[in-house]
Amino acid sequence: MHSVHPTPKFSIITVTYNAEKVLEDTIQSVIAQTYHHIEYIIVDGASKDGTLSIINRYRSHIHTVVSEPDKGLYDAMNKGIALASGDYLCFLNAGDCFHEDDTLQQMVHTINGNELPDILYGETAIVDKDRHFLRMRRLSAPETLTWKSFKQGMLVCHQAFFPRHTLVEPYNLQYRFSADFDWCIRIMKKARILHNTHLTIIDYLEEGMTTRNQKASLKERFRIMAKHYGLIGTVAHHAWFVIRAVTHQ
Repeated sequence: MHSVHPTPKFSIITVTYNAEKVLEDTIQSVIAQTYHHIEYIIVDGASKDGTLSIINRYRSHIHTVVSEPDKGLYDAMNKGIALASGDYLCFLNAGDCFHEDDTLQQMVHTINGNELPDILYGETAIVDKDRHFLRMRRLSAPETLTWKSFKQGMLVCHQAFFPRHTLVEPYNLQYRFSADFDWCIRIMKKARILHNTHLTIIDYLEEGMTTRNQKASLKERFRIMAKHYGLIGTVAHHAWFVIRAVTHQ
């Protein structure tokens, strides 16, 4: 007997602020998807450049647009969560794109049976501003993902991590740089079925690591790891991490 394949709805959320240089590629990659059970949500922080005129050009393809000041990236992402109605959430940053026009279709095809996994995940390719492939992300997705996997660091890129809406909680705004790391761990702790799609899902725009926030970000990540995995284990696991945070002024 032919089983009916599930057709989950995806809520794709893009948070923008003065993103006119990179936003159009992202929007086009969403509206080009061959899979149509999607809603596209853009949460803009009251951009002052041409971001809104780009959004307006594609307005008929975008389910919801909000443009108002926010308290930063994760506050805007929380607004996106509140607006979403899909089975799965995906945060696609301005500048990032789906790897192919049928990426979502391919992802759905990897789901076996008719029960929806709690999390879908996959790989991330790094591209330059002309969308040329540079390399795969340094950390690659583990064959089997659990909440303990992130002891090794953020093995799955946030954009290539699609949780079920029912498991999603708001981002913790006390973290300024790494709230997504904490968010993924919290969701994985509740998840039963974490499904490896074995696909490259996202083309991630390489903009050069911001060293400006790197030290603060490392410290924050360390705090998050200590919270979830215990201080002793985290220190033991990350002697290099601590040394780096201390020596890289």
